Amino acid sequence: QSVISSTQAKQKQQEREKLATSGTYVTEVPLNGTAEKYYKRWKSENHLFPDAAGHHIQSVTVHDGDWDSHGGIKIWNYTLDGKQEIFKEKREIDDENKSVTVRGLEGHVMEQLKSEDGCICKITMIWEKRNDDFPEPSDYMRLLKSLVVDMEDHVLKA
Repeated sequence: QSVISSTQAKQKQQEREKLATSGTYVTEVPLNGTAEKYYKRWKSENHLFPDAAGHHIQSVTVHDGDWDSHGGIKIWNYTLDGKQEIFKEKREIDDENKSVTVRGLEGHVMEQLKSEDGCICKITMIWEKRNDDFPEPSDYMRLLKSLVVDMEDHVLKA
């Protein structure tokens, strides 16, 4: 019987992840409070994210448009696995379905993934690696899920 260290296990997982070139992650996060409050926070109150989840998000700024405008572009400064990263995104807003779709434009995650045009918080991440040398983006999904959970207390206090 052999013992595998956590480092060896992580290396094996990374090797398996390098084999996949595309995929879809979906996760659901049950939340307290109303869908309206969460929708408002994700649609037009992104500037509050550093207050609620400063250990993940250091700042969010509007690059083009307004906080709540369809097609608005925002720049996120965040930390992933202890590293500072940037994400530039474009928003598609659907008030009828209380849905905000974020399209990645630039940033660290976009160096690894291709961009596609295409009350439970459902996060869907559709991805395709630029090349097989990059691991699957499971760390980014973990960050998004953690961010949603961190926002819960902040939304409930509002």
